[in-house]
Amino acid sequence: MPSTPDPGATPIVLAYSGGLDTSFLVPWIAEHERRPVITVTVDTGGIDAAAAATLAQRARALGAIAHHQVDARADYFEQVLRFLVMGNVRRGALYPLCVGAERVMQAQTIARMARKLGCDTIAHGCTAAGNDQVRFEVALRTLAPDLKVLAPVRDEAFKRQDELDYLQQRGLPIPPTGAKYSINRGLWGVTIGGKETLTSTGSIPEDAWQLSRDAFTQPRAPRRLTIGFDAGRPVSLDGRALAPVELIEALEQLAAPYGIGRGIHLGDTIIGTKGRVAFEAPAAEVLLTAHRELEKLVLTARQQRIKEQVSQPYGDLVHEGQLLDPVCRDIEALLLSSQTRVSGVVHVLLRTGGVFIEGVESPWSLMAASRGVYGEAAGEWSAGDALGFSHIVSLPGVFYTRAGELGRAGEQGRASEHSRAAEHGAAAPAGS
Repeated sequence: MPSTPDPGATPIVLAYSGGLDTSFLVPWIAEHERRPVITVTVDTGGIDAAAAATLAQRARALGAIAHHQVDARADYFEQVLRFLVMGNVRRGALYPLCVGAERVMQAQTIARMARKLGCDTIAHGCTAAGNDQVRFEVALRTLAPDLKVLAPVRDEAFKRQDELDYLQQRGLPIPPTGAKYSINRGLWGVTIGGKETLTSTGSIPEDAWQLSRDAFTQPRAPRRLTIGFDAGRPVSLDGRALAPVELIEALEQLAAPYGIGRGIHLGDTIIGTKGRVAFEAPAAEVLLTAHRELEKLVLTARQQRIKEQVSQPYGDLVHEGQLLDPVCRDIEALLLSSQTRVSGVVHVLLRTGGVFIEGVESPWSLMAASRGVYGEAAGEWSAGDALGFSHIVSLPGVFYTRAGELGRAGEQGRASEHSRAAEHGAAAPAGS
């Protein structure tokens, strides 16, 4: 049975995901801190009614005196995800930050809940080897420097097997995946860590995938969708208006069985090591791909280029838990400005292993605005204009080639002068 804390002590608020680390911490904190534990789950996606009920029941069984779940999905989209979409943000040109991007917002919600409950201490289950410890600590110190933060899994260097043994010895409930895999799920996707991701070789087994299991062994027929955007925001699916959260959740259900958005990301962690994690982000993959193609139709080349230059640093800041840095507001302002004309419809084909963009349309189309047809007919210019343009564009190359010829000629001239001077100097003593 869970240890009984001092009933008069101020409770500790635990950021509770229901995974092994935070499940272990409920009884461990009560036992070692002698204080009651209140669990708080911040729902940033992936928790249905049944899962929510299971989380609450398990928290109570582990010894929590109360459990709270806060629905933060809409806030998560508005504060974070819409900018990841507008920036077409991927880490390492692959990973769409499907988990981790929400940590600052979760910390913000946990701090707010701790104050509401009159608590002075927050606990989290991050390890010393991962990114989340930095994200939570930076956010909590920025938002709530008056609150004490406990991180027993990190500070006591607990191993997952130690935690599993602790729960088993006390007859306490264990998460379904036990110590085998660390699984995080949110609105933007799922990450999966296990022994296979501790090295740079090999994939996780098929039964470890959470959303796309058997997608490649049991392929299904392709499916067409239309996705509508308004000023860079996803607003409709197959012509039906949906709120962003509903649209993302619907896309996940549709695209996951095709294995879309499945990958293994190898990259740099916040603390400087290399890390590897498996992920499934079907909705993110579809939306990022569709949004990028729509932007190509309505943005100028320079708009796209400048956006790319700020989107990568923005993704890095989000990944590192630095979303509260004011520079993020500056980048977001540019992204919002760039999306004024990113409205239209994207025609998408889902097929096993990937998403194919069949076409895009927009009232702001720069392609439709031209009277010319690429490769076929001139529009606002004549054949003579095109010839003159080619001459002008070639000038830097012409000048570079000409400078090379002049430079070589000059070097040859100087070499000849040196040769003549040497011959004259050698003959002079004999004639004196």
